[in-house]
Amino acid sequence: MLRFRIEKTTGAVADPADRAARPRAGEVATAHGRFCTPLFMPVGTQGTVKGVTPESLEAIGVQVILANAYHLYLRPGIEAVAQLGGLHRFMGWSRPILTDSGGFQVFSLGGLQKIDESGVTFKSHLDGSTHHYSPEKAMTVQAGLGADIIMPLDECLPYPATWEQASASVDLTTRWAERCLDAQQRPSEQSLFGIVQGGAFPDLRQRSAEALVAMDFPGYAIGGLSVGEPAEVLLSVLDTLVERLPSDRPRYLMGVGTPDLLVEGVRRGIDMFDCVLPTRTARLGTALVPQGRLVLRNAAYARDGRPIQEDCACYTCRTFSRGYIRHLLKAREMLGGQLITVHNLWYLTRLMESIRTAVLAGEFDGFANEFWRRRSRGDVTEDDQ
Repeated sequence: MLRFRIEKTTGAVADPADRAARPRAGEVATAHGRFCTPLFMPVGTQGTVKGVTPESLEAIGVQVILANAYHLYLRPGIEAVAQLGGLHRFMGWSRPILTDSGGFQVFSLGGLQKIDESGVTFKSHLDGSTHHYSPEKAMTVQAGLGADIIMPLDECLPYPATWEQASASVDLTTRWAERCLDAQQRPSEQSLFGIVQGGAFPDLRQRSAEALVAMDFPGYAIGGLSVGEPAEVLLSVLDTLVERLPSDRPRYLMGVGTPDLLVEGVRRGIDMFDCVLPTRTARLGTALVPQGRLVLRNAAYARDGRPIQEDCACYTCRTFSRGYIRHLLKAREMLGGQLITVHNLWYLTRLMESIRTAVLAGEFDGFANEFWRRRSRGDVTEDDQ
């Protein structure tokens, strides 16, 4: 069972009775080891973080990987994963794993046929076969995978949604969450988080949070954000919601991974984040740097002998030039995207470590101010280097 310990809360001594949302540092214990918060979790949708070996992820300092139950359920199938030793052995990762139930993917990728109280009926995006996914099925699938932290089936609405749509979705998601709690098969080994929904509506977010907190989950995720809404809407939701979640449980903001939102999420008391951003942008030839983004496909970098980031100690920056990486990208060599992925994951991992250090030292505000000062220069171009 998951255990969460707060080490430091900026501005006050950590107290489980203190529900105020503020930057904090903590430690989470799971069946496959401990991890420190705040942290960013790379997404390994298919049981792999694209382009990076587990050995490289360990060298980067990644603590937790997120995998997706929907994709693994469809391919290779839960029985195959279980027969091959469970998800940890299957993907060669001994540290903690979090699995998303797949609710977002069912609604965004599957050819949705019907949603009702029982669950969702959809067509596979792989072969068109029809499947029924219920809260109970989500628990069976994730029990077979064996992740340390698992998610209930929820309904994730697109943005924007009407109040009426979001209200009905909150009620359905709440009932499904209760059914997932009842159907959980390995509670001593796996921790089930509740997922707060409610769109951009503060009253619905509050209603969702109150219902889930009453169920006493070991952790709470915030879903239904990073689905197309402006950043100010996302932050406004956090401003009114986070303080309604217990301070003695981990808080997980789903699908968010841009550096600016990592900093501002921690400012508001978030502990855990995940996103495909660092790996997806890397495959498109874009590197994350303190000033913003470096588009390495640009012709300006063809003969640039500098590393992606001058003060970066990742393998990519210690070994290769911008010009070489651009050559790989233009030649469509897969190594180009892999090298940028290593850098991007290193950058976000070091960013979260620096945030944690600042929180522990009581210096988060100064860190955030310096982060925004460097970032105010905007996207990197050849002229501002």
